[in-house]
Amino acid sequence: MSPNVKGAIFALIAFAVFATHDVIIKVLGATYAPFQIVFFSVLLSFPLATVMLMRDTTPGTLLPVHPWWMALRTGAATVTGVCAFYAFSVLPLAQVYAILFATPLLITLLAIPVLGETVRLRRWLAVLFGLAGVMVVLRPGQTDLTLGHLAALVSAVGGAVASIIVRKIGSEERPIVMMIYPMVANFVLMGCALPFFYKPMPIEHLGMLGVIALFAWIASFLVILAYRAGEAAIIAPMQYSQIIWATVFGMLFFDETPDIYTGVGASIIIASGLYIVLRESRGTSENTPVLRNRSRSVTGAAPRVSLFMRALGQTPPRQGDVKK
Repeated sequence: MSPNVKGAIFALIAFAVFATHDVIIKVLGATYAPFQIVFFSVLLSFPLATVMLMRDTTPGTLLPVHPWWMALRTGAATVTGVCAFYAFSVLPLAQVYAILFATPLLITLLAIPVLGETVRLRRWLAVLFGLAGVMVVLRPGQTDLTLGHLAALVSAVGGAVASIIVRKIGSEERPIVMMIYPMVANFVLMGCALPFFYKPMPIEHLGMLGVIALFAWIASFLVILAYRAGEAAIIAPMQYSQIIWATVFGMLFFDETPDIYTGVGASIIIASGLYIVLRESRGTSENTPVLRNRSRSVTGAAPRVSLFMRALGQTPPRQGDVKK
């Protein structure tokens, strides 16, 4: 088995686990506010984060080198998590994924002011094509846009902001600092909101929250194995397999059948995302911001994959990066 095939298999399994993780969020979201779900999923993630903190041998304190960038990233990650959890709770799974798949397009746009990236005509057209796909999914003026749709859009924007900031300051900040601040912020802010939304939880629902935290870490670790084995240009597109799981799980558990607009819009968004990955892998991007984004939308319950790899003392693979 070739390394790329092995990496692709690891990635496909990882994103299947992520999709299962999102099904549990949707089940709990029918009863509990997203603030409560995020709070407990982060709380149950702290033991694993503590183990990583104990393994981190990088010298330094937990004070960030770039406090303002860190504050912006922390705020973006916190908003992203709450909005994603809410969107999964109230919208069909496939529709949420279709909107979240716009994140690489937004990363490409944000790379211009933040990283000084030059985006040429073809990638501009790919971005515009993908954003048109988002409009196909949303169908403004033809269907009622709900708070869930807005939450999914905000989550996509927040995920892109958090990702591009990691690309901006990640080489200078300790990985554990980048991981711990969003988790602590989620814990504190969700804890402050919890008294207004809390509902008593039976033991089986607490167990499901534990599964959410565990699955997020398992999936992150599988993505690490995927990037160790294969090229980034092969692994990155595997995230789009989540739309298949979303369709299957939606039909099996929630009586959801994606409409033609969601299918067409998702296809357009995926096609544009794949084109951007292809262009970056061919060396048309100085910073390859999408290829170097090794995580899906940040939820605060698990570390970003690139930071996880650095915390474990391993350098992310360079396949697909620009060779000068």
